[in-house]
Amino acid sequence: MNEWVKSIHTILCMVRFLKRRGTALKNVMDLLRELREDHDYSQSDIASVLGISQQHYSKYEKGEYELPLRHFITLAEHYGVSADYLIGRCSYDEKKPLEMVYVTRDCSCEKLVKDTLSLSEHGRMSVVEYIELQKLKEKQWSAS
Repeated sequence: MNEWVKSIHTILCMVRFLKRRGTALKNVMDLLRELREDHDYSQSDIASVLGISQQHYSKYEKGEYELPLRHFITLAEHYGVSADYLIGRCSYDEKKPLEMVYVTRDCSCEKLVKDTLSLSEHGRMSVVEYIELQKLKEKQWSAS
């Protein structure tokens, strides 16, 4: 793995960790919702993966029903995370390969890194500047 990819992978792991800090360990309900939202899935999408109704899945996220082991296994495989991460025993899954980490529903970190690295030095700097600008905008939006 080249040094740029290693650096970006480390940064992404840190971002995931920082994004979830504030509580040492998340409960399963919060993790289910966050994973689903991070991947831009609806409750219906995940319910289909599990072979259940959206209403039934909603009760897992609300903590009204306990998630069965078979569904834990299915969700861990679907999201490409460890069981420890899914049950809240670790704050992020640092062993997750870049092709399994998604920035959006259709764009993996690996693709984003490859696309960014295919640009000229000037183009890569523009990407970094755009990200910094977007972070400032979101900080302003959240402050209002």
